[in-house]
Amino acid sequence: MGTLAPTPRVETLSCSKIQSIPKEYVRPKEELSSIGDVFEEEKKEGPQVPTIDLTEIDSEDELVRAKCLEKLKRAAEEWGVMNLVNHGIPSDLLNRLKKAGETFFALPIEEKEKYANDQVAGMIQGYGSKLANNASGQLEWEDYFFHLIFPEDKRDLSIWPKTPADYTEVTSEYAKGLRVLATKILEALSVGLGLEGGRLEKEVGGMEELLLQLKINYYPICPQPELALGVEAHTDVSSLTFLVHNMVPGLQLFHEGQWITAKCVPDSIFMHIGDTIEILSNGKYKSILHRGLVNKEKVRISWAVFCEPPKEKIILQPLPELVTETEPALFPPRTFAQHIHHKLFRKDKEANLPN
Repeated sequence: MGTLAPTPRVETLSCSKIQSIPKEYVRPKEELSSIGDVFEEEKKEGPQVPTIDLTEIDSEDELVRAKCLEKLKRAAEEWGVMNLVNHGIPSDLLNRLKKAGETFFALPIEEKEKYANDQVAGMIQGYGSKLANNASGQLEWEDYFFHLIFPEDKRDLSIWPKTPADYTEVTSEYAKGLRVLATKILEALSVGLGLEGGRLEKEVGGMEELLLQLKINYYPICPQPELALGVEAHTDVSSLTFLVHNMVPGLQLFHEGQWITAKCVPDSIFMHIGDTIEILSNGKYKSILHRGLVNKEKVRISWAVFCEPPKEKIILQPLPELVTETEPALFPPRTFAQHIHHKLFRKDKEANLPN
């Protein structure tokens, strides 16, 4: 049995000055009508992703604090995403994080290949491009670098980029800051459900078991952006996802039946509610469908940190306090690993369905 032919790096295709993209990157016909020019899409008026000012959550004024908690709860219920400002992570650290990732991706491809992952062998950490995991053999216009960044004792620093020299230091500092932020958000979301503040964090593994995985997404310039996607429509399996980017638009959210382009908010951290929290909240908090557009003018880079529960140790199911006769459990009990498998299996089946 032959091995899979390696997928070319998307950066290689982009730099080769091709005029038309290979057919594996062209989206299905029924999807194409919804793919517009991202810069035009960003200018459109209409519903906007809520912005939450986290200084208010620590206010000594109980009314200010309660109002902020209510805003955060409503954003989680109605959107499943929000821009976090005054989140406690210094803008200087965010700039250093972005500089480190940009420097790594500016290396020649053969240098980056030294960090290549091997998805077929199950080694998912490292430098990669998406393998086709559906029947149509569809690919996304993206390369990436993926690795676990917290807890510190679970990291494999041998696969972290050596260039730039401060990559490990900056990324580790960011991971620590995000871990504190994750606790703060999980506490607020717990209170919003009428639970004790520490409940959701405990349910996703607590300080010892909650994993933070960083994926730096690199979306090269695309000669036919109206035909491709940087990342196809999906929901995140995580509990929370924290995202920063290089201020090039591309993220779209499927809100109330239409694709909305997220506007770039300086110094903010964009946060998604993932499937895990949607399940625990019995659907009260939403894990929103989203995707990434590409463009022919500017490279887009984003840094997504997925906060994930341990794969086997915890059973994910709606919390008993949130299940009643009138609001029965919307999700069956599954481990995190089973949930991921179920999603991939379902996606594979859907790819085999006739249009």
